[in-house]
Amino acid sequence: MKWLSEFKTFAMRGNVMDMAVGIIIGGAFGKIVSSLVADVIMPPIGMLLGGINFTEWSINLHAAVIEAGQVVKPAVTLNIGNFIQTIFDFVIIAFSIFLMIKAINTFNRKKEEAAAAPAAPSKQEELLTEIRDLLKK
Repeated sequence: MKWLSEFKTFAMRGNVMDMAVGIIIGGAFGKIVSSLVADVIMPPIGMLLGGINFTEWSINLHAAVIEAGQVVKPAVTLNIGNFIQTIFDFVIIAFSIFLMIKAINTFNRKKEEAAAAPAAPSKQEELLTEIRDLLKK
C-alpha cells in the first residue's frame, strides 16, 4: 500500500501534471503542423515542381506480384514524399519551439533585469538624506 501512496504523491506533483498537459498539447500541435505541411505548404511546392504530389512520390524497388487478379506480394517502395513531408513537419515544429523558448528567455531576462535594478529610495529615505546633508552643513 505504501508504494500506491508514493505513486499518488508522484503523479499529483505539479511537474508531472504540467508535463502531461504539455504532451497532450504537443500532440495536438503536431497534428496541426502535419496538416499545415500536407494541405497548405506541399501542394504549391508540388505545383511549382511540375505537379508532383509528394504523398505519392516514391521509388519502386520491386513491382507487385499479381496472380489471378489478386496481389500476392505488394510492391516494395521507398516513400520519399512522405519522408520529405516529415522533414518539413519537423522543421516547422522545431522552429515554433525555438520561437517559444526565445520569447520565454526574453521575458525572463527582462524580469531579471527589473529585479536587479536598484529600487528608488523611499520618501522617508529621501527626507533622512536631506536632514543628514543639512546637518553636515
